Amino acid sequence: MLDKKKLALIHIIKRELNLGDSEYRRILLEATGVNSAKDLDEKRFKKLMRYFVHSNYYRINPLGLTIKQKLYIRYLLKDLAWSLKHLNNFIRKYYHKPDIDSLSRKEAIKLIESLKAIREHQLLKN
Repeated sequence: MLDKKKLALIHIIKRELNLGDSEYRRILLEATGVNSAKDLDEKRFKKLMRYFVHSNYYRINPLGLTIKQKLYIRYLLKDLAWSLKHLNNFIRKYYHKPDIDSLSRKEAIKLIESLKAIREHQLLKN
């Protein structure tokens, strides 16, 4: 039985990838042999995560932005106490894109490094 954090992670990924329930259940069955995330053990959880990482589902857009990058950017947002609106304004100003989902993989890497530098600067100021 998985802990609540891992179950929550699976559902966050499901939501971020905009998977419908039938598609989500198909992936669960194909990757792990079970119909519900509640039936996953640690080994099957790792299989499911590997499946997402190695499949097209892992990519949010055709430019290569990955779910891992998007989740990390959201983590940094919380750490910086930025709103999504603030982030989108930052992306428009420096990357000339409307929002996070329109970034390429390389742009997301640069954004992550920028946010980490801003966080570091804030920590030094305080």
